[in-house]
Amino acid sequence: MAKTFLTPEELSERWSLPLTTLSQWRWTGKGPEFSKMGKRIRYSLEAVERFEKHVLRNNTCCPQNNLYPNIKI
Repeated sequence: MAKTFLTPEELSERWSLPLTTLSQWRWTGKGPEFSKMGKRIRYSLEAVERFEKHVLRNNTCCPQNNLYPNIKI
């Protein structure tokens, strides 16, 4: 079965995030895994879904799920 890939524009629309946020996350390593082929960025749907599952939370005070570990809760 062929893998499905999303462009940054498609992921931006899926998550209602600005493209600049995804760009910053790629730079800092905070977002989902991605592939870069030449100048093209692609996110595998599998990596996106894995990231979505990883950031899923039950409450707002759970430090082990903190995307920004340097910020004290």
